[in-house]
Amino acid sequence: QVQLVESGGGLVQAGGSLRLSCAASGSIFSISTMGWYRQAPGKQRVLVADITRGGTTSYADSVKGRFTISRDNAKKTVYLQMNSLKPEDTAVYYCNLAYDLGGITGGSWGQGTQVTVSS
Repeated sequence: QVQLVESGGGLVQAGGSLRLSCAASGSIFSISTMGWYRQAPGKQRVLVADITRGGTTSYADSVKGRFTISRDNAKKTVYLQMNSLKPEDTAVYYCNLAYDLGGITGGSWGQGTQVTVSS
């Protein structure tokens, strides 16, 4: 069972920056797609950004140009650099790991980290 531990959330003023980290246990990190999701109060959890095992990234339109996802396979860690933060970025941010081993799929979620952006 893969465990994911997020860190780096907090309170920041609009226009500020935060960097989230997600450290994984186990041995499948390097072959997994890693993603960051967020869930605001009363809303569904949505994908913010993800990065494949090959380094291909994708972003939600709402964060393009402001957020950057990256990964360090040696450290088994994925990062989310968040710049130019807006109050609407306030949410609990969750790290996700997803793998496909020749048709055997699975994944894991972190416990979440709160990001609050004040206006």
